[in-house]
Amino acid sequence: MEKQGILIKDWNKFEWKNPAHLAQLSKNLGKFLVEPDSNPEIKRAIAKIQEFGAPSDFPTSVLQVLDKYHLTTEYDNGYEQIFNVRDFSGTNRNGFDVLDVESGLTFDKIPIGGKLIVHKMWGSKAHVYFDFYGGALGWHRQLFDDQEYWTIEDNAIEFRNKAYAKRAAVFYALVEAVAATGAVAWQAHPDTVAVGTAGYLAGRDLATFNAAALQIILAVAGKGYGVTAENAGFIVLVPEQLRQRAFNAVSYMNNPYLNNQRTSYRFTVISTTMLTDTAHAWCILPKHKLVAGYRMDLTTFASFDMLSYTDAAAGWMRYGGAVGDTDQIVRMGMA
Repeated sequence: MEKQGILIKDWNKFEWKNPAHLAQLSKNLGKFLVEPDSNPEIKRAIAKIQEFGAPSDFPTSVLQVLDKYHLTTEYDNGYEQIFNVRDFSGTNRNGFDVLDVESGLTFDKIPIGGKLIVHKMWGSKAHVYFDFYGGALGWHRQLFDDQEYWTIEDNAIEFRNKAYAKRAAVFYALVEAVAATGAVAWQAHPDTVAVGTAGYLAGRDLATFNAAALQIILAVAGKGYGVTAENAGFIVLVPEQLRQRAFNAVSYMNNPYLNNQRTSYRFTVISTTMLTDTAHAWCILPKHKLVAGYRMDLTTFASFDMLSYTDAAAGWMRYGGAVGDTDQIVRMGMA
């Protein structure tokens, strides 16, 4: 029976003692680790697959394949809607410039066991460097001896997801690092709805979103962004614990049967488990001087350690980012 996989098409024909087969496995691993990001067709296919809600939606013949594939994208990339992502993978640049920085933030690479270091930046031009981030994955040869091919592939999937999760965590940390100075407190309900009344929380939350959006509009006026109440689209970034409240507020805005409250602004809600502060939300004017640069996709290098009987793959990524204008981000109270 053919044992189909995502790293080797037919594991029955794989011989781990054959150098050519091991070289092909290493090549396939490198391709697999970056495929969802580098192949737009894969991205579209994954999006269509994820529209299904339960295993019963799939033919039985593909259930095992889908289970092992884990739908491939278990990492969080919502931050890419916040930052203006630039692809520098085809260049020899060591970073990029952000112009006319009045008040901003950037980050340094994270040493092993260390924490993210966020630095302030200012001036007519600031340079953002690309830093390296890496990790290693090892397979004991016993897995090949015992033909535990699914375990090998599960490890590869987890390795890739953790690499991209680390990148996401770095960029979410940049948002959180924006000082609380200028934060918008949880606003009163504009219609003085009493506590316990339907729409009380949603009304107050929506009023808070509106106040934060107005503050951003006024703060960036004259900076050349061309942002107005008519054309601005704001992102409300919330920890997963506040996801439902944020969606309720946006829905409340569009329900004429619950309230008379309206807004001149458009809000898109993004939730994530990667925020350390779970008591606040952030209103964000995306793109412009919120910039991310990808210098190198996840790239692997393989070797065999005869002393530990282990095949190892080291993965490296290189990227950088900056909040070039902290006026684009406002922290909001939710209580």
